[in-house]
Amino acid sequence: MANSKHLAGLIGPTIMALMISEAVNLHIWANNIAPVTYLNGTLLFVAGLSIVRAHNRWAVGWPVMVTLAGWAAILGGLFRMFAPEAQQAGRNNFTYLGLAVLFAFGTLLTFNAYLRDASDTPARN
Repeated sequence: MANSKHLAGLIGPTIMALMISEAVNLHIWANNIAPVTYLNGTLLFVAGLSIVRAHNRWAVGWPVMVTLAGWAAILGGLFRMFAPEAQQAGRNNFTYLGLAVLFAFGTLLTFNAYLRDASDTPARN
């Protein structure tokens, strides 16, 4: 679980920052500069692969969200690598809903990462 908390502490805030920055700057994806989209996909792919290699757990509980985040990064990265000229995100309600869902996902990961365990509290005598 320590590995899950460590990774969630990195992934959760990263997802939150990405979703806020993409929502604010959604217009940059309209220009769709293919080399930049390709580079973004490559970085997403490497990050996702690193997460899955370090944390490929499919047990019931919140730690599976770390694994799912890794697989989502792999798939998103592959999409951006193999289709860099495809429309990435449009300015519509569906895009903002997706960003909000991902932000909530990142918030949940962050909350679980920084939540104090019962075993972390000092025992009282």
